Amino acid sequence: MENNNLDWDNLGFGYHKTPARFVANYKNGEWENGGLTEDDTIVLSECAGVLQYAQTIFEGLKAYRTEDGRIVTFRPDLNGERLENSAKRLEMPVFPKEKFVEAVVETVKANADFVPPYGSGATLYIRPYMFGSNPVIGVKPADEYQFRVFTTPVGPYFKGGVKPLTICVSDFDRAAPHGTGHIKAGLNYAMSLHAIVTAHKNGYDENMYLDAATRTKVEETGGANFLFVTKDNKIVIPKSDSILPSITRRSLVTVAKDYLGLEVEEREVLFTEVKEFAECGLCGTAAVISPVGKIVDHGEEICLPSGMTEMGPITKKLYETLTGIQMGRIEAPEGWIKVIE
Repeated sequence: MENNNLDWDNLGFGYHKTPARFVANYKNGEWENGGLTEDDTIVLSECAGVLQYAQTIFEGLKAYRTEDGRIVTFRPDLNGERLENSAKRLEMPVFPKEKFVEAVVETVKANADFVPPYGSGATLYIRPYMFGSNPVIGVKPADEYQFRVFTTPVGPYFKGGVKPLTICVSDFDRAAPHGTGHIKAGLNYAMSLHAIVTAHKNGYDENMYLDAATRTKVEETGGANFLFVTKDNKIVIPKSDSILPSITRRSLVTVAKDYLGLEVEEREVLFTEVKEFAECGLCGTAAVISPVGKIVDHGEEICLPSGMTEMGPITKKLYETLTGIQMGRIEAPEGWIKVIE
Protein backbone atom coordinates (compact mmCIF):
# COMPACT_ATOMS: atom_id res chain seq x y z
CA MET A 1 0.00 0.00 0.00
CA GLU A 2 1.34 3.43 -0.96
CA ASN A 3 0.92 6.61 1.00
CA ASN A 4 0.68 8.96 -1.97
CA ASN A 5 -3.11 9.13 -1.68
CA LEU A 6 -2.98 10.55 1.83
CA ASP A 7 -3.59 14.25 2.39
CA TRP A 8 -1.26 14.83 5.33
CA ASP A 9 -2.72 18.25 6.09
CA ASN A 10 -6.29 16.99 6.36
CA LEU A 11 -6.00 13.62 8.11
CA GLY A 12 -8.52 12.96 10.84
CA PHE A 13 -8.00 10.78 13.91
CA GLY A 14 -9.09 7.58 12.17
CA TYR A 15 -7.77 4.24 10.92
CA HIS A 16 -5.74 4.01 7.72
CA LYS A 17 -4.32 0.57 7.04
CA THR A 18 -0.52 0.45 6.77
CA PRO A 19 1.47 -2.40 5.22
CA ALA A 20 2.95 -4.18 8.25
CA ARG A 21 2.05 -5.16 11.80
CA PHE A 22 3.83 -7.19 14.49
CA VAL A 23 2.35 -10.42 15.88
CA ALA A 24 3.55 -12.75 18.66
CA ASN A 25 1.66 -15.66 20.23
CA TYR A 26 1.82 -17.05 23.75
CA LYS A 27 1.38 -20.86 23.89
CA ASN A 28 2.50 -23.62 26.24
CA GLY A 29 3.66 -21.13 28.83
CA GLU A 30 5.97 -19.00 26.68
CA TRP A 31 6.06 -16.26 24.08
CA GLU A 32 7.24 -17.02 20.58
CA ASN A 33 9.67 -14.56 19.01
CA GLY A 34 7.00 -13.07 16.77
CA GLY A 35 7.49 -11.02 13.64
CA LEU A 36 5.95 -8.80 11.00
CA THR A 37 3.02 -9.75 8.79
CA GLU A 38 1.00 -8.01 6.09
CA ASP A 39 -2.19 -9.77 7.21
CA ASP A 40 -4.41 -7.33 9.10
CA THR A 41 -7.07 -9.91 9.99
CA ILE A 42 -7.45 -11.92 13.20
CA VAL A 43 -9.16 -15.33 13.23
CA LEU A 44 -10.53 -16.40 16.62
CA SER A 45 -12.75 -19.07 18.11
CA GLU A 46 -16.24 -17.86 18.95
CA CYS A 47 -15.37 -18.80 22.52
CA ALA A 48 -12.07 -16.89 22.72
CA GLY A 49 -11.27 -15.45 26.13
CA VAL A 50 -11.25 -11.90 24.83
CA LEU A 51 -14.78 -12.28 23.44
CA GLN A 52 -16.26 -13.95 26.51
CA TYR A 53 -14.58 -12.17 29.41
CA ALA A 54 -12.96 -9.04 27.92
CA GLN A 55 -9.41 -10.16 28.70
CA THR A 56 -7.65 -7.47 26.67
CA ILE A 57 -5.20 -4.63 27.34
CA PHE A 58 -3.65 -2.01 25.08
CA GLU A 59 -1.32 0.97 24.78
CA GLY A 60 -1.11 4.06 22.58
CA LEU A 61 1.91 6.08 21.50
CA LYS A 62 3.14 8.00 18.46
CA ALA A 63 6.05 8.18 16.04
CA TYR A 64 7.13 11.60 14.78
CA ARG A 65 9.35 12.93 12.04
CA THR A 66 11.70 15.57 13.42
CA GLU A 67 12.95 18.67 11.62
CA ASP A 68 16.21 16.91 10.68
CA GLY A 69 14.31 14.00 9.11
CA ARG A 70 14.69 11.40 11.87
CA ILE A 71 11.80 9.19 12.91
CA VAL A 72 11.44 9.03 16.68
CA THR A 73 9.00 7.85 19.32
CA PHE A 74 8.48 9.15 22.82
CA ARG A 75 9.29 7.11 25.95
CA PRO A 76 8.10 3.71 24.60
CA ASP A 77 9.73 1.95 27.56
CA LEU A 78 7.09 3.49 29.84
CA ASN A 79 4.30 2.18 27.60
CA GLY A 80 5.93 -1.25 27.79
CA GLU A 81 6.14 -1.00 31.57
CA ARG A 82 2.49 0.01 31.83
CA LEU A 83 1.44 -2.91 29.61
CA GLU A 84 3.37 -5.23 31.93
CA ASN A 85 1.42 -3.87 34.92
CA SER A 86 -1.89 -4.17 33.07
CA ALA A 87 -1.12 -7.79 32.18
CA LYS A 88 -0.34 -8.70 35.78
CA ARG A 89 -3.64 -7.21 37.00
CA LEU A 90 -5.71 -9.18 34.46
CA GLU A 91 -3.78 -12.47 34.98
CA MET A 92 -2.23 -12.29 31.52
CA PRO A 93 1.36 -13.26 30.70
CA VAL A 94 3.77 -10.34 30.74
CA PHE A 95 5.14 -9.33 27.36
CA PRO A 96 8.55 -7.94 28.46
CA LYS A 97 8.99 -4.21 27.97
CA GLU A 98 12.31 -4.73 26.16
CA LYS A 99 10.56 -6.91 23.57
CA PHE A 100 7.70 -4.41 23.51
CA VAL A 101 10.08 -1.62 22.47
CA GLU A 102 11.70 -3.87 19.86
CA ALA A 103 8.28 -4.70 18.41
CA VAL A 104 7.31 -1.02 18.26
CA VAL A 105 10.59 -0.10 16.53
CA GLU A 106 10.28 -2.96 14.04
CA THR A 107 6.68 -2.04 13.18
CA VAL A 108 7.42 1.67 12.74
CA LYS A 109 10.45 0.91 10.54
CA ALA A 110 8.31 -1.28 8.30
CA ASN A 111 5.76 1.55 7.96
CA ALA A 112 8.24 4.43 7.74
CA ASP A 113 6.63 5.82 4.58
CA PHE A 114 3.50 6.49 6.62
CA VAL A 115 5.19 8.70 9.21
CA PRO A 116 3.87 12.14 8.22
CA PRO A 117 6.29 14.91 7.26
CA TYR A 118 7.60 17.34 9.85
CA GLY A 119 5.42 20.41 10.20
CA SER A 120 2.20 18.75 9.00
CA GLY A 121 0.91 18.35 12.55
CA ALA A 122 0.17 14.70 11.77
CA THR A 123 1.84 11.68 13.38
CA LEU A 124 1.96 7.89 13.12
CA TYR A 125 -0.20 6.47 15.90
CA ILE A 126 1.03 3.14 17.32
CA ARG A 127 -1.39 0.71 18.95
CA PRO A 128 0.15 -2.27 20.83
CA TYR A 129 -2.41 -4.63 22.36
CA MET A 130 -2.82 -8.12 23.80
CA PHE A 131 -5.79 -10.43 24.21
CA GLY A 132 -6.82 -13.92 25.32
CA SER A 133 -7.08 -16.02 22.16
CA ASN A 134 -8.03 -19.61 23.07
CA PRO A 135 -11.55 -20.90 23.89
CA VAL A 136 -12.60 -20.15 27.50
CA ILE A 137 -16.11 -20.92 28.75
CA GLY A 138 -15.52 -21.10 32.51
CA VAL A 139 -14.69 -17.81 34.21
CA LYS A 140 -10.90 -18.04 34.31
CA PRO A 141 -7.84 -16.60 32.52
CA ALA A 142 -7.11 -17.80 29.01
CA ASP A 143 -4.18 -20.15 28.36
CA GLU A 144 -3.13 -18.60 25.06
CA TYR A 145 -2.64 -14.96 24.07
CA GLN A 146 -1.72 -12.82 21.12
CA PHE A 147 0.30 -9.59 21.24
CA ARG A 148 0.06 -7.28 18.24
CA VAL A 149 1.21 -3.83 17.14
CA PHE A 150 -0.35 -1.89 14.29
CA THR A 151 0.12 1.70 13.11
CA THR A 152 -2.05 4.32 11.46
CA PRO A 153 -1.28 7.89 10.38
CA VAL A 154 -3.46 10.42 12.19
CA GLY A 155 -4.01 14.13 11.85
CA PRO A 156 -3.42 16.83 14.46
CA TYR A 157 -5.80 16.69 17.40
CA PHE A 158 -6.52 20.42 17.24
CA LYS A 159 -7.69 21.21 13.73
CA GLY A 160 -8.09 24.90 13.14
CA GLY A 161 -6.52 25.83 16.44
CA VAL A 162 -6.97 25.01 20.10
CA LYS A 163 -10.46 25.49 21.50
CA PRO A 164 -10.98 25.06 25.26
CA LEU A 165 -13.42 22.31 26.19
CA THR A 166 -16.62 22.39 28.19
CA ILE A 167 -16.89 19.34 30.42
CA CYS A 168 -19.48 18.04 32.87
CA VAL A 169 -19.33 16.26 36.20
CA SER A 170 -20.47 12.72 35.40
CA ASP A 171 -23.26 10.89 37.21
CA PHE A 172 -21.40 7.66 36.41
CA ASP A 173 -18.39 6.15 38.15
CA ARG A 174 -15.29 5.44 36.09
CA ALA A 175 -13.50 3.06 38.49
CA ALA A 176 -14.17 1.46 41.85
CA PRO A 177 -11.70 1.66 44.74
CA HIS A 178 -9.26 -1.26 44.40
CA GLY A 179 -10.60 -1.85 40.87
CA THR A 180 -8.91 -1.58 37.46
CA GLY A 181 -8.84 2.19 36.94
CA HIS A 182 -5.04 2.27 37.18
CA ILE A 183 -4.48 -0.10 34.22
CA LYS A 184 -5.14 0.31 30.50
CA ALA A 185 -7.72 -2.42 30.01
CA GLY A 186 -10.33 -2.48 27.26
CA LEU A 187 -13.06 -3.11 29.83
CA ASN A 188 -12.46 0.33 31.40
CA TYR A 189 -13.10 2.04 28.08
CA ALA A 190 -16.14 -0.08 27.23
CA MET A 191 -17.91 1.01 30.41
CA SER A 192 -17.07 4.67 29.72
CA LEU A 193 -18.77 4.73 26.31
CA HIS A 194 -22.29 5.30 27.65
CA ALA A 195 -21.04 8.14 29.83
CA ILE A 196 -19.25 9.94 26.99
CA VAL A 197 -22.16 9.49 24.56
CA THR A 198 -24.46 10.91 27.25
CA ALA A 199 -22.12 13.87 27.76
CA HIS A 200 -22.02 14.58 24.02
CA LYS A 201 -25.82 14.40 23.76
CA ASN A 202 -26.01 17.01 26.50
CA GLY A 203 -23.61 19.31 24.69
CA TYR A 204 -20.39 18.61 26.61
CA ASP A 205 -17.00 17.60 25.24
CA GLU A 206 -15.95 15.29 28.07
CA ASN A 207 -16.74 14.01 31.56
CA MET A 208 -15.09 14.77 34.86
CA TYR A 209 -15.24 11.63 36.98
CA LEU A 210 -15.20 11.92 40.76
CA ASP A 211 -14.03 9.18 43.10
CA ALA A 212 -16.59 6.40 43.40
CA ALA A 213 -16.32 6.07 47.20
CA THR A 214 -17.16 9.64 48.26
CA ARG A 215 -17.82 11.54 45.00
CA THR A 216 -15.90 14.48 46.43
CA LYS A 217 -12.48 14.13 44.76
CA VAL A 218 -11.43 14.74 41.15
CA GLU A 219 -10.09 11.67 39.35
CA GLU A 220 -9.83 11.83 35.53
CA THR A 221 -11.86 11.79 32.32
CA GLY A 222 -12.54 8.67 30.30
CA GLY A 223 -9.21 8.94 28.49
CA ALA A 224 -7.05 11.66 30.04
CA ASN A 225 -5.60 12.88 33.34
CA PHE A 226 -6.37 16.30 34.81
CA LEU A 227 -3.80 19.02 35.38
CA PHE A 228 -4.68 22.22 37.24
CA VAL A 229 -2.84 25.52 37.60
CA THR A 230 -3.33 27.71 40.68
CA LYS A 231 -3.55 31.49 40.55
CA ASP A 232 0.06 31.68 41.74
CA ASN A 233 1.21 29.32 38.92
CA LYS A 234 1.59 26.13 40.92
CA ILE A 235 0.79 22.88 39.07
CA VAL A 236 -1.65 20.57 40.91
CA ILE A 237 -2.13 16.96 39.77
CA PRO A 238 -4.92 14.78 41.23
CA LYS A 239 -3.58 11.67 42.95
CA SER A 240 -5.53 8.43 43.35
CA ASP A 241 -4.96 4.69 43.05
CA SER A 242 -7.82 4.64 40.51
CA ILE A 243 -6.19 7.06 38.04
CA LEU A 244 -4.35 5.67 35.01
CA PRO A 245 -0.67 6.77 35.23
CA SER A 246 -0.52 8.86 32.06
CA ILE A 247 2.92 8.99 30.46
CA THR A 248 2.11 12.45 29.09
CA ARG A 249 1.16 13.70 32.55
CA ARG A 250 4.31 12.24 34.11
CA SER A 251 6.38 13.94 31.41
CA LEU A 252 4.62 17.26 31.94
CA VAL A 253 5.49 17.11 35.64
CA THR A 254 9.19 16.89 34.70
CA VAL A 255 8.79 19.71 32.16
CA ALA A 256 7.10 21.91 34.77
CA LYS A 257 9.80 21.32 37.38
CA ASP A 258 12.99 21.09 35.33
CA TYR A 259 12.29 23.26 32.27
CA LEU A 260 9.88 25.91 33.59
CA GLY A 261 10.91 26.01 37.25
CA LEU A 262 7.36 25.57 38.49
CA GLU A 263 6.25 23.99 41.75
CA VAL A 264 4.23 20.80 41.33
CA GLU A 265 1.91 19.13 43.84
CA GLU A 266 0.54 15.63 43.28
CA ARG A 267 -2.23 15.13 45.82
CA GLU A 268 -5.92 14.46 46.31
CA VAL A 269 -7.95 17.29 44.80
CA LEU A 270 -11.38 18.04 46.24
CA PHE A 271 -14.01 19.06 43.70
CA THR A 272 -14.78 22.08 45.89
CA GLU A 273 -11.26 23.37 45.08
CA VAL A 274 -11.78 23.44 41.32
CA LYS A 275 -13.45 26.86 41.28
CA GLU A 276 -10.27 28.33 42.79
CA PHE A 277 -7.93 27.21 39.97
CA ALA A 278 -6.79 29.51 37.17
CA GLU A 279 -6.33 26.88 34.45
CA CYS A 280 -7.28 23.28 33.74
CA GLY A 281 -6.02 20.83 31.13
CA LEU A 282 -6.54 17.21 30.10
CA CYS A 283 -3.29 15.28 29.53
CA GLY A 284 -3.01 12.42 27.07
CA THR A 285 -1.23 11.00 24.03
CA ALA A 286 -3.66 12.33 21.43
CA ALA A 287 -3.55 16.05 22.24
CA VAL A 288 -0.75 16.32 24.84
CA ILE A 289 -2.87 18.93 26.68
CA SER A 290 -6.49 19.82 25.90
CA PRO A 291 -7.42 23.08 27.67
CA VAL A 292 -10.65 23.18 29.67
CA GLY A 293 -12.56 26.45 29.81
CA LYS A 294 -15.73 25.48 31.66
CA ILE A 295 -16.82 22.73 34.06
CA VAL A 296 -20.54 22.21 34.65
CA ASP A 297 -21.85 20.46 37.76
CA HIS A 298 -25.54 19.77 37.19
CA GLY A 299 -26.27 23.25 35.91
CA GLU A 300 -23.76 25.10 38.07
CA GLU A 301 -20.99 26.52 35.90
CA ILE A 302 -17.35 26.89 36.90
CA CYS A 303 -15.69 29.20 34.37
CA LEU A 304 -11.91 29.04 34.48
CA PRO A 305 -10.16 32.45 34.36
CA SER A 306 -8.17 31.22 31.33
CA GLY A 307 -11.40 31.53 29.33
CA MET A 308 -12.97 29.82 26.33
CA THR A 309 -10.82 31.23 23.52
CA GLU A 310 -7.31 29.83 24.04
CA MET A 311 -4.99 27.88 26.33
CA GLY A 312 -4.04 29.51 29.59
CA PRO A 313 -0.46 30.88 29.69
CA ILE A 314 1.01 28.14 31.87
CA THR A 315 -0.81 25.34 30.03
CA LYS A 316 0.48 26.80 26.76
CA LYS A 317 4.09 26.85 28.01
CA LEU A 318 3.78 23.22 29.12
CA TYR A 319 2.30 22.22 25.77
CA GLU A 320 4.88 24.07 23.69
CA THR A 321 7.79 22.73 25.72
CA LEU A 322 6.73 19.08 25.65
CA THR A 323 5.84 19.11 21.96
CA GLY A 324 9.15 20.85 21.30
CA ILE A 325 10.92 17.98 23.06
CA GLN A 326 8.94 15.39 21.13
CA MET A 327 9.66 17.04 17.78
CA GLY A 328 13.36 17.55 18.48
CA ARG A 329 13.30 21.35 18.74
CA ILE A 330 14.18 21.25 22.46
CA GLU A 331 16.79 18.97 24.03
CA ALA A 332 15.13 16.00 25.73
CA PRO A 333 16.02 14.42 29.07
CA GLU A 334 18.13 11.31 28.65
CA GLY A 335 16.13 8.29 27.49
CA TRP A 336 13.00 10.16 26.49
CA ILE A 337 13.46 9.98 22.72
CA LYS A 338 13.86 6.63 20.94
CA VAL A 339 15.29 7.12 17.46
CA ILE A 340 13.77 4.70 14.92
CA GLU A 341 15.96 5.68 11.97
